[in-house]
Amino acid sequence: MESINKKWLWFIIPINVAAEGLHTVIPLFVIKLGGGIGEVSIAIALHYGSAALGSIFWGKILDKYHAKKAVLLIAFSMILLCCVWLYYTEKIEPVYAISVLTGLFLVARGPVTQMLVMETSTNNQWSKLFARTSIFSTTGSIIAMLIGAVWSFYFDIRQYFLICAVSTGVAIAISMQISKTHFHIERSTIAHSIHGMQHIFSHFRFHNLFVFPKIPEIYDYKHIIALFKGRVSHEIGFLFLTNLLFYFGSNMYFTALTPFLKHNGLTDSTVFALYLIQACTMVGIFFAAPRIIGRFGEERSAMFAYLPRILGILIAGFLINLFVAPTMLVFAVASMCLMVVGFSIYSTANSVLLFKTIPKGFEGTYLGVNSSMVGMGVFGGALTAGFITKSLDYQWTFSVATLVLLGSVVLFRMYFKHRLSDRKIPH
Repeated sequence: MESINKKWLWFIIPINVAAEGLHTVIPLFVIKLGGGIGEVSIAIALHYGSAALGSIFWGKILDKYHAKKAVLLIAFSMILLCCVWLYYTEKIEPVYAISVLTGLFLVARGPVTQMLVMETSTNNQWSKLFARTSIFSTTGSIIAMLIGAVWSFYFDIRQYFLICAVSTGVAIAISMQISKTHFHIERSTIAHSIHGMQHIFSHFRFHNLFVFPKIPEIYDYKHIIALFKGRVSHEIGFLFLTNLLFYFGSNMYFTALTPFLKHNGLTDSTVFALYLIQACTMVGIFFAAPRIIGRFGEERSAMFAYLPRILGILIAGFLINLFVAPTMLVFAVASMCLMVVGFSIYSTANSVLLFKTIPKGFEGTYLGVNSSMVGMGVFGGALTAGFITKSLDYQWTFSVATLVLLGSVVLFRMYFKHRLSDRKIPH
């Protein structure tokens, strides 16, 4: 078995430096080029829409060819080229095309990492190794924010793309050390592992939330369709819609956040510093979330997670812009940290609930349906944030995001009301 301290797993840190750096700096760059919330929302929506399609594409490639090393080298090489392209970009329109490419190629690292962990370790080591890959991932995010906070204080934000390019180059060099594994695991195997599922759903923001072991068909949405016909064929339909609204409202907040902070006069360096604090909070809650869920159970923990999420949005909408620094920064930190605390607890508890609700043998189908719900939520939330803010203002955007999350709470309550633990999903 290959050790966690050797070779290939170390690519996670530099590629996450680049990935998290790009996620943060692209909205700042769009604003620098003269864009606003409308342009930022389009770039973000294109990125996550492309990521959802990319999950399907790379999954099929991996299942057919098992070319994990080749996929990483191709994906990372394209990210490096995107970083260089961004450095020379002078208009907003090319940023849209680059957002599509970064979404398509950054998402490839998720399934490759999961498959490498499961192919190079025994079953009883999966939990430990998945936890460490998550720590590596978050470490990369922290490094990206730290570099960004210092770099953008002294230099132009455009030059930060070169940092991302260099970091991607390091990831390419490390990926070259990946050797061929002795056996192959299909993506569907990840769906049968609670460790793999928790790894997918516990990452920063929404990077790795798309998993399609089986591409869903119209028939697979029958439990959702039944709800709109006034029937409850199975409670899992409520859970799917719960996740749709949860990620819809959440991404309305995250899409509007960077333009909102800039609108209130914060510098690029300060924005990076705020995201750095948020990433550090993510590290702390990463260790606390399993204990909270273990003590209170998945149901109570998931319900509790809505509270910090909604409070975070309300603070952003109604308190941050009432004050000047340093009080404004205190509320901004509170808002962003509450959001990540709520997300970490909810996503981890939700992955366990999904695993318990889906009957054995049908994980691939229903994980695909759930991922499509998440994708539609993230995509729709980004576009809606831009539309509402341009038409009205940021307060309306945060207010609508709060209402959407409250709708998610209602559906979550209905899920438990109709939960029939002994009932199997009909096919």
